[in-house]
Amino acid sequence: MSYANLTILTLLAFFYSVVSRRAARTPFSGALVFTFSGLVLGGYGLGLLDLAIDSDGLRILAASALALVLFSDAAEADLSVVREVIAIPRRLLLLVLPLKILMGYLCGLLLFDSLNHFELLLMASVLAPTDAALGKPVVSNPKVPSYIRESLNFESGLNDGLCVPILFIFIALATGAAAPDKTPELALELTLGELGTGLVVGLAMTAIMALILRTASDHDWITETWMQLPVVTMALGTFGFAQWLDGSGFIAAFCGGVLFGWFAKTEKPQLIRAAEGVGDTLTMLTWVVFGAAVLGKVYDQVTWQVVLYAILSLTLVRIVPVFLCLAGTRADWRERLFIGWFGPRGLASIVFGVIVLNLGLPEGDTIVVTCACTILLSVIAHGVTANAMIGWLDRAQGAGK
Repeated sequence: MSYANLTILTLLAFFYSVVSRRAARTPFSGALVFTFSGLVLGGYGLGLLDLAIDSDGLRILAASALALVLFSDAAEADLSVVREVIAIPRRLLLLVLPLKILMGYLCGLLLFDSLNHFELLLMASVLAPTDAALGKPVVSNPKVPSYIRESLNFESGLNDGLCVPILFIFIALATGAAAPDKTPELALELTLGELGTGLVVGLAMTAIMALILRTASDHDWITETWMQLPVVTMALGTFGFAQWLDGSGFIAAFCGGVLFGWFAKTEKPQLIRAAEGVGDTLTMLTWVVFGAAVLGKVYDQVTWQVVLYAILSLTLVRIVPVFLCLAGTRADWRERLFIGWFGPRGLASIVFGVIVLNLGLPEGDTIVVTCACTILLSVIAHGVTANAMIGWLDRAQGAGK
């Protein structure tokens, strides 16, 4: 990294950090500010930022940021609320997720003649998971009912990991690495391998590291400065080890975070604060790189079909399954609409999009451009509407009392 890059990135981080509380009350989210800063300052804009990062570097950066966000959000989850409303996150994960992929496939079938069936399913899978980082303004706002916050938190925490085996199934079919008649066996093998390994690694590593941390803390072996690092290393360690063993690092990070939150209890806020800060920093870097190195490269390939698919992916493809599948739960029509709207696409889709890019599929560029356009529209739309939608829901609930 050049000194010019270092200076610009640190100044961006500094100026946003000193107004972060005030910025949170405006339509200009951190993701929006950093993405457009990267676009304007990058090689396709003013040329002040030269972020020559390859696709693997972007994938690791985005995945690491997401792992930290998942771990810290899971650690802060209120499990008592989740147990009371388990039907909602369960339906979001088991019913809404596959329906989103199906509807994404059907929309693609109408708009993209050049993509075959497996490529359409692959694109729908890349855009199926919601983003915990982009959803943070909603899940951390006390004006939003706790059961909605915890349901969205658990959905975004687990759907990244659940989408991994689905993604690899469609990759195998799209590349011809697996025959269609072998899909059931492949699905079972990938699901058990990815999710099972992620679950075991996340729980086992977190339990061991949390016990070591508690022992060290009880004996006063840790200095105050080094106390900032254990949770950061715990989150990245569980993620990295699960990925090393061909498991789902996202499942490992989220499940590990839930267990750590139960272990830590009273010390939790102090220990997690550093992990949140590092996660926010890596997320900032990801959005700057996304704006500087990705958007500028693909904007001239955007077509009306790409834009329309992106709009449908953020609206029809998400909202209709949520509205239908949550019928009969405690969520009224306004709350179902709110939950349906706040399904932002971000870090996980960047990670999955880079995986698709590296496959070298004949229509891989179309998939990547569509995913990049969808992510950009999500950054804009969900960032701009977050406070307004929270206020609308809050006023509607107040009027109903």
